Amino acid sequence: MNTGNDVLFILMGAIMVLAMHAGFAFLEVGTVRKKNQVNALVKIITDFAMSTLAYFFIGYYIAYQTGFFQDAQVLADKNGYELVKFFFLLTFAAAIPAIISGGIAERARFYPQLFATFGIVALVYPFFEGMVWNNNWGLQDWLGNTFGVPFHDFAGSVVVHAMGGWIALVAVILLGARHGRYLSNGGMSSHPPSSIPFLALGAWILTVGWFGFNVMSAQTVEAVSGLVALNSLMAMVGGILVALVVGRNDPGFVHNGPLAGLVAVCAGSDVMHPLGALVTGAVAGGLFVITFTLTQNRWKIDDVLGVWPLHGLCGAWGGIAAGIFGLQSFGGLGGVSIISQVVGTLIGIAVAVTGGLIVYGLLKVSMGLRLSEEEEYNGADLSIHKIVSETD
Repeated sequence: MNTGNDVLFILMGAIMVLAMHAGFAFLEVGTVRKKNQVNALVKIITDFAMSTLAYFFIGYYIAYQTGFFQDAQVLADKNGYELVKFFFLLTFAAAIPAIISGGIAERARFYPQLFATFGIVALVYPFFEGMVWNNNWGLQDWLGNTFGVPFHDFAGSVVVHAMGGWIALVAVILLGARHGRYLSNGGMSSHPPSSIPFLALGAWILTVGWFGFNVMSAQTVEAVSGLVALNSLMAMVGGILVALVVGRNDPGFVHNGPLAGLVAVCAGSDVMHPLGALVTGAVAGGLFVITFTLTQNRWKIDDVLGVWPLHGLCGAWGGIAAGIFGLQSFGGLGGVSIISQVVGTLIGIAVAVTGGLIVYGLLKVSMGLRLSEEEEYNGADLSIHKIVSETD
């Protein structure tokens, strides 16, 4: 039986990651136009509620072959550890729809997205989560037997972030661009952030909470590692500084820089040397700025918050980086394989894209995904919630 210290430890981690959802909310509030701020707030909190039901009744069982349909006394006899472990892992699962929310902002219908949240958290995410973190379907055994070691993802660069980012890419493409975003003459209309202070607040909340996300992925007091904390810090710093330079002082890029670095370091934060973590975060900061610009300007993919570059691509880079900077030859602790990391990352992307196509494809055919042009013009706040963010 786990000790009370472990229960408190993982409970504190769950609370820190729960607080990150406020960060998701304010990052989106600050990035979208003013007429969509209320919708951003409502989406994040209701998506969390829907995620909880989906994970409690279905998803957690799929991932770990255990559930909570027992007498309360039986659950209490476990010292509460399994219960708070569920809470902790739920906050990870609920990050998937929070990530997607930023990509589809300003034109997605409300209830179809809630249904998508249920399907993703109940079925798509736990399918891959269980493969990596519970050895379901024999994936880790196969990778270990074939390439020497299994796929390593300590805190979810691929399991959580790449999964969310690649599902979001599918949803964004199926949804289509916001009306008027891309002009018939090949130009692009400007949709600047509504509030840099709110954007910055969201980034700061996410950054602070991330140390619960990464460090407390150890799940017990005995297994906690200061190396994870320092590597998270170094990756955060690398992401900030490179985003500052490559993004030419743009505050939106600067405040997404730490998030890019932290996304990327999740997978290998327990095995990298701090210098490797710094490089991992620096590459992620540049990768985000460059691919966000390409996505919006050249490829004309209207991913409002850039969640595919930030989570999808930086998460995939993090999965691969763990297999580079986790090697002893690069100062790491070893126990990783670049080939296993590439294969595991590609499988995660494949699961995300396939699951996203099924969930959002079915919803598009059966219910429709987006607001009408008039509703979008009026803003999601008025069209869906019948209120605006500020009144005179």
